[in-house]
Amino acid sequence: MTDTFTPVRVRVDLGERGYDICIGPGLAASIADHLQPVLARDRVFVVSDETVWGLHGAALQAALDTGNIDCHCHTVPAGEATKNWQQLGDLVEWLLDAGAGRDDVLIAFGGGVVGDLTGLAAGLTKRGMRLVQVPTTLLAQVDSSVGGKTAVNTRHGKNLVGMFYQPQLVLADIDLLATLPLRERQAGYAEIVKYGLIDDPAFVNWLEVNGAGVVDLDPEAVTEAVAVSCRAKARIVAQDEREGGVRALLNLGHTFGHTLEAANGYGPALLHGEAVGAGMALALRYSVRLGLMKGQDAERGIRAIAACGLETRLANLTGGPYIASDLAEAMKQDKKARGARVPLILAKGIGQSFIYPDADLSDVSDFLAEELSNR
Repeated sequence: MTDTFTPVRVRVDLGERGYDICIGPGLAASIADHLQPVLARDRVFVVSDETVWGLHGAALQAALDTGNIDCHCHTVPAGEATKNWQQLGDLVEWLLDAGAGRDDVLIAFGGGVVGDLTGLAAGLTKRGMRLVQVPTTLLAQVDSSVGGKTAVNTRHGKNLVGMFYQPQLVLADIDLLATLPLRERQAGYAEIVKYGLIDDPAFVNWLEVNGAGVVDLDPEAVTEAVAVSCRAKARIVAQDEREGGVRALLNLGHTFGHTLEAANGYGPALLHGEAVGAGMALALRYSVRLGLMKGQDAERGIRAIAACGLETRLANLTGGPYIASDLAEAMKQDKKARGARVPLILAKGIGQSFIYPDADLSDVSDFLAEELSNR
């Protein structure tokens, strides 16, 4: 399939800052050809994590060699804890020590952590290097590599320091997903289901039939799922690049999810996608609590989330301990929170998500307490 498959191209239409997302197998092996339009010189700087580089680094270097492109690589530890000030500073200093310039290309070769960290470094270094995203996880291919959000975490919360900085190209090579463990594929599936729950009930229907094939990496199923997800995100980003309005819908499940990650110190006990999956289930149940959504619709959405192995019950979620009042307090650190009220993405039905502007955190705390007692 790799030899005959024509990559799917999705355009992120941002005028002169627009770019293509290329989706399909074999893209990393032909990266030298894909990079030609953005290269000003025959060298690239690559950031990867130690796990990804150990699995795929030699093949990427060999692919770059076919185009006589020198590769300078910087590796970071795997895991969410890597998104911090120290790693960001070390990365920028490495780029400056190597003489990287604004016309050089910086490649993020990894999952969402590497993409977020590298994207922020690209935006900061000499006020902007050329950025290419080569996401190696399902979650990064359908979400974090697209749209220009970059960030690091602080002790106050997740993604509180960052910027919007768009790549010039995204290469989503589904062959790179073959080394992902099942848990990572399930975590990526959470972000795929999200697009259906936001505004595409037909995609939820499709996932109910084909979701297992996506997680099992059936080439046609996973390519279709990545393409639909990227089209959805590209459409929303084109309307609202800096999250002043409709782009907030992409945060379905994330306000709850980020607090769950924080409760685990951003450690490996709870992956980002696992937190988002549980967060979406909480958002649907909270929608029912507020009388916004029918219980049967919420349960169908929750079944779609859980179908491929994601936990949707807070009381059964890995990691923790989770304390309702602490989770609600942590939600005050959300970038859009105002005092004791926070905007949430809730739903009126399957594919009918909307921005609920001022959820009362005392009520959210009571709701979470009830969820923690419900197995």
